This record gives sequence, structure tokens and C-alpha cells, in this order.
Amino acid sequence: MNRRTRRAWLAALVAPPLLLLASGQAGLLQGHAPDDLGVRQGRLKPPSETRNSVSSQADLHPGHPQQEHARVEPWPWPDDDPVRAMQLLADVLSGEPSLRVVRRADDYIHAEARTRWLGFVDDLEFWSDPDNRVIQVRSASRLGREDFGANRRRMEQLRTRYMAAAGGG
Repeated sequence: MNRRTRRAWLAALVAPPLLLLASGQAGLLQGHAPDDLGVRQGRLKPPSETRNSVSSQADLHPGHPQQEHARVEPWPWPDDDPVRAMQLLADVLSGEPSLRVVRRADDYIHAEARTRWLGFVDDLEFWSDPDNRVIQVRSASRLGREDFGANRRRMEQLRTRYMAAAGGG
């Protein structure tokens, strides 16, 4: 292989990842926030149709193609106190550098998680469910079909921090 051919191969291998990185840094991979986030009739938005979301309310959508894959547990209120639960949650979220709280109400928080290099954004929702005395959770990628478990891992890590702050883990 001559020098020119080697350079052409090298350029072909290096250019796509650099272009992807530049696109992410320019904000071109962040997508748009869904306009149907929030709580409607005691429910967060259903899980995504693809394998890039998790929800503690997945069972409320029988026959959903990702019902089994998307299922996670809701988070308990410490001391049966919804106000304390949401404050602990807000404190945990504020300690996460990759998260930004977009909307906060007494019983609801919407946050965005952004990946460092490519700038992909996931939407996280938390709702203090008074009927079940838990925080219902949902996390979904804005773009793509597969997140390779990123939303599940993030929610499990946040749950661990929340439970530790609540004195339960």
C-alpha cells in the first residue's frame, strides 16, 4: 500500500468520528424536548416504543412493546413524607453535573441529562404519586432506538443516592 492510499484510508477512518463529535459539540444531537411530558390523569408519558427508556409505570401500558424492558421500581417516600421526598430528590439531582433541572413543581420534576462528548439528551421525569405514596420515575432518550442501558443505569444510580440521602440505603 503506498503512502497516498494509507492517508486516504486513515482519513476515511478518522473523519466520521470527528464529524460526529463536532456535531455533538455543536448541539446537533440533542433533539427536542417532547411536548407531552408531565403528569396526565395520574400517569407520566408511556415508555418509548424503542429500547431507550425506563418507567416505573410501564405496567400501566399493557401490550406496550417495551413493557418488560422498560420496567423499573418507583422510589419510596422517606418517613411517608412527600415534601421531604421531593426535596431529597431535588438535592440529589442538583449534585449531578450532567443533569439540569428544567421544571420543578411541588410534586413534579423534569430534568435533562446530557452526555459529555456527543451531547445526546435524555429527559428524566419524577412525580410524587399521592395514591401510591412513591415517586414515579421515567427516563427516555430523545434520539435513537437503543441506549445500551444508559437510562436504566442512570436511574439506578440516582435511586441509590436518593435512598442513601433518605437514610434507607
